Amino acid sequence: MMAENDNRKHALEGITVLDFTRVLAGPYCTMTLSDLGAEIIKIENPKVGDESRTFRPPTFGDESAYFLAVNRNKKSLALNPATMEGQAVARDLVAKADVVIENYRTGVMERWGMDYDTLAAKDPSIVYCSISGYGQEGPKAGAAAYDSAIQAASGMITTTGYPENGPTRVGFTVVDMTTGITAAYAIASALFRREVTGEGQFLDVAMLDSALTQLGPLIANYTVAGEEPKLNGNASLTGLASAEQYACKEGYVLLAVLLDNQVAALFDVLGQPDLIEDPRFATHDARLGHYSDFRTTLEELFLAGTAANWVCELAAAGVPASELLTVPQAVEQPQLEHRNVIMDLPAPAGFGSPIRTIGSGFQSLVDTPGTKVPPPGIGEHTDEILTELGYDVASISSFRADGVI
Repeated sequence: MMAENDNRKHALEGITVLDFTRVLAGPYCTMTLSDLGAEIIKIENPKVGDESRTFRPPTFGDESAYFLAVNRNKKSLALNPATMEGQAVARDLVAKADVVIENYRTGVMERWGMDYDTLAAKDPSIVYCSISGYGQEGPKAGAAAYDSAIQAASGMITTTGYPENGPTRVGFTVVDMTTGITAAYAIASALFRREVTGEGQFLDVAMLDSALTQLGPLIANYTVAGEEPKLNGNASLTGLASAEQYACKEGYVLLAVLLDNQVAALFDVLGQPDLIEDPRFATHDARLGHYSDFRTTLEELFLAGTAANWVCELAAAGVPASELLTVPQAVEQPQLEHRNVIMDLPAPAGFGSPIRTIGSGFQSLVDTPGTKVPPPGIGEHTDEILTELGYDVASISSFRADGVI
């Protein structure tokens, strides 16, 4: 068992994951596991591969940027599990796997003889994770789902936007990424449980459930206090003008100022230290009650300088604030370079230059995620994987001729 391997360099070294996922949520989950040392064998359709390879725009070379973002450190096996031979190969792979993860529609894996009950009957220690839009049971089980549809179904979209313009989807694939994180920690916890009990586990991860966890405070406002979320534009959920965005002579500053001492420091930086004595601004409740006056005052003061200068002064005074950065500006921050958050990966097969992607969201003292293998081409490791399983050259050639691989 993994506990016997005291020399592993990463937490999940020695763990093999058989990955039947496509698009974003599942691949992001398995990439997260791969960053921790797990071996990921990615099963792809022999003809088109992972559907996200075709997402356009944008592209890098002939590959979708979406695919490149979430598939580093993996081996690609081009396999058709709909064939009898493909299912036999998949069963051979399961025999060496610790984890099976899939995000097909309900019933597909069962049709291939790769469902949890079938696999667990032969190996009770298998950890099996199914990712779906709405879960494996219930009125909407089996319904197709993508990120934007779940944003709508979760209520997320109705919390974003301006009243005059209507609801707006979140500007990135927040549900996919959150679901991937949820699945990754579910798998990690199941592996830990297996270390203790020797038993595997079935994990049912739903995109809708994962999305709702991100709305927890807003949902509690409704279920506990009866307050329904509304469209606030850029206004802070706190109702405080000191936690909002302000235009400057150049650029914008976003404040996150909540405490009395922070407000006093803010006024000091803005050159108006006496304002903290103004009865309208002296306390939290007073600032809530005089929102418009406070907002107007800050708007006038911030126009006297640039966002970059204000943020430097605010940081020196211990006031939480940030300049509003574009994505290109954000990824060039020296802080990210210091922490190696932006990963430079070697050029994938067929590419003429390296690629840059976002690395892990955390660092650790002993085994910080740091493997740097570029995303694979479709079936790039097919022969290697089948040879390791014991298939000879003739068998592999026959599989290829019959469309199995």
